[in-house]
Amino acid sequence: MINYLIFFLTLSSIYAVLSLGLNIQWGYAGILNIGIGAFFAIGAYSSAIVTTPDSTNYLGGFDAPFIVGAIVAMAIAGLLAFLIGLVTVTLRSDYLAIATIGISEIVRLVLKNEAWLTNGVRGIAGIPDPWLAGTPLTFLILLVLVLALVFWISDRAYRAPWGRVLRAIREDEPATMAAGKNVLSFRLQAFVLGSMVMGLAGALYAHFVGFISPEAFQPEFATFIVWVMLIAGGSGNTRGAILGAFAIWGIWSGTEILTSNVLPPDWITRASALRLLLIGVLLQIILLARPEGLLPEQPPQPIDPDKPRRWRIRG
Repeated sequence: MINYLIFFLTLSSIYAVLSLGLNIQWGYAGILNIGIGAFFAIGAYSSAIVTTPDSTNYLGGFDAPFIVGAIVAMAIAGLLAFLIGLVTVTLRSDYLAIATIGISEIVRLVLKNEAWLTNGVRGIAGIPDPWLAGTPLTFLILLVLVLALVFWISDRAYRAPWGRVLRAIREDEPATMAAGKNVLSFRLQAFVLGSMVMGLAGALYAHFVGFISPEAFQPEFATFIVWVMLIAGGSGNTRGAILGAFAIWGIWSGTEILTSNVLPPDWITRASALRLLLIGVLLQIILLARPEGLLPEQPPQPIDPDKPRRWRIRG
């Protein structure tokens, strides 16, 4: 039971990092990215290639430590986001969504077919543990520390002038542009920063499972469920993004137990599709009953100049 709880908390924490990355893009700046799986997969493969031992089956053999793999994963995910953003960030939300779907599929097909780079459908095995023969509990501790750091940076950015500009762009882009702000630059910054966080989540996932293949980054697991987490928890709220990740992954895990024990044997093969259907129904209920999520966005309160301060200068 304790091992299952550690496994559940570990995967929930990885999805919470992913949800925080999406929150920077959609919750702060209103950038509709449906290609989360692309940056998630690039982060996982980048870290795996850098940290695994020498191999003749794919590019790699650098045998670098985990921290190097995580930095490379964030850098490559951010570089790809920068190149994509130069072309797509000016698009309207609906066109941007279509463009990111296409980019995600291109990345997945490249990972599947370019065997010299990624070992193709056979995937990459033997991805080392960050703690060098550590236990699942030590990996969970590492994840909690990473999640706390990402949460702190994301929350500080939200309250900083940078975050206020992003919210202004999300609410009224023409007015923000009229105020003299470089809207395209700020949107590109949010797109790159959010993608780097997704790349970091991919690196954490690769080192946790120890084996990755293109099938692990199907859109329903790497994109759809992350959107449900953010919408359920509360878009634009860092605490809501984390709460949504834990809540939805708990429901997802619960449906696995339910379908394996309740469904008749003839329906077991359809259990995965049924679970996705249940999550889709849940999303519709959330959108109808609580469209702002479990923890709605709460912008920082402006400073009241007439409010007396608690501190005084003593003469």
